[in-house]
Amino acid sequence: MKEPSLTTPPAPATGRPRLSGSARWLRLFLGVSLLGGPLLAGSPAAPEPILTAPLSLPDAVNLAFSRNATVLRARKDLESTEGLIVQTRAIAVPKLVVSGNFKAVQPSDIDIVSFPAGSGLPTGLTFGVDKTWATGVELVQSLYEGGRIASSFRTARLSRAQALLNYQTALSDVILLVELAYYDVLLAQQQITVREASVDLLTHELADTTRRYDAGTVPRFNVLRAEVELANARPKLIRARNSFRIAKNNLVNLMGFNLPRETSEDIPLTLAGKLEAQPYTISLPDALQAALGRRTELQALRKAQALRNEDVITAKAGSKPSVQAYAGYEVHNSALHADVGYEIHGWVAGVGLNWNVFDGMATRGRVRQALAGLDRAAIDLDDTARRIELEVRTAFSNFIEAGEVNESEKKVIEQAEEALRLARSRYEAGAGTQLDVLSAQTALTDARTTSVEALHDYSAARARLERATGALTAGAAGTPPSQ
Repeated sequence: MKEPSLTTPPAPATGRPRLSGSARWLRLFLGVSLLGGPLLAGSPAAPEPILTAPLSLPDAVNLAFSRNATVLRARKDLESTEGLIVQTRAIAVPKLVVSGNFKAVQPSDIDIVSFPAGSGLPTGLTFGVDKTWATGVELVQSLYEGGRIASSFRTARLSRAQALLNYQTALSDVILLVELAYYDVLLAQQQITVREASVDLLTHELADTTRRYDAGTVPRFNVLRAEVELANARPKLIRARNSFRIAKNNLVNLMGFNLPRETSEDIPLTLAGKLEAQPYTISLPDALQAALGRRTELQALRKAQALRNEDVITAKAGSKPSVQAYAGYEVHNSALHADVGYEIHGWVAGVGLNWNVFDGMATRGRVRQALAGLDRAAIDLDDTARRIELEVRTAFSNFIEAGEVNESEKKVIEQAEEALRLARSRYEAGAGTQLDVLSAQTALTDARTTSVEALHDYSAARARLERATGALTAGAAGTPPSQ
């Protein structure tokens, strides 16, 4: 199987007419290189003109991919993993070692053998010289390391696959956060519209009641009641505007923008999207099956479990011999020649064997530690699978609820508007009261608010369900590395 690359993005995808479902983010993922590309080329910079132009949801996600701190950290983790992979494979790569030394001793520290005079032998025979030096270059290749060489290649492949899966998880999390923040801005914007309409209705009602009071057809109580209703509506409009400002700040922060200090409290951000209930159909069994098969968290834990198994192999290798072959060239001065510059040289080659027959039970301790880590990985995988199932069930239930609420609110606004029209007609004809009109106006405002919130909750619930089932990752990164 061809192992995944940290630097090569998936093949470009074809265009699509509509952003929906798991394919919604396909172009976004494929348009962002894992370690490069125009959007990922630099660190967060000054604000771009996109803030003053209508911002679509795909544009917001693209900006987050290039600037969001979580994505930037995840990319650095990828680079760090590549360095770890190089270290892991180093055991199988030949080592080239250059060495050299120089040593000088006091002449009196050299052994001298003396012979009796008249023996015909030298008066003194020196063993060694007072200055020695040596240099050489040696190539060392490990031939057998108790299984660690093959394990290093498997570990490198598993580490790379796990790093890519963790990166995809980070991207999916950022997509969800940006989606929710985008929907929050749209909700706050619509709530301002609803509250402004409510204030306009109550302002009109106050003006109409004041004219009636001036004409002597209604008591002062009606005017006071209209004033109180209008005064109660204005703080809700103020809060809606503040929620809009906060929601925009949150979205801009997720996109990684550094706003200038002179930026006003109300960020000049306009969104091109709108809240709408796009159809989305999936059964709970299909959602659970999709989540268990596509969630990158589970796939990364499976890689982690395989890595812990390699740790066991590496730990057991401590009780096995290691064999290295070496070849090189040495140059050193002669120990039997007084001239320190007199050198001898030549090729050297051989095979070395190291075997710790007894290491104080250190290997046994490392094996026990590695086996415990392997069991821990299995527990983590099982627990995460249950947690993901719970997450899917919860997201599915919330999505069903949001869909039912949204469906129930489709005609409520029309009914509330008609009720307000009838209440006004009855009031103007003398058959109704001001309380009926004010109650109808309150009901209309509540209906509009509930309708907007239902659309927001539906969109948010759908985004959470797609994240829970792994639809964002599956549509983005293609087929994950096999187990």
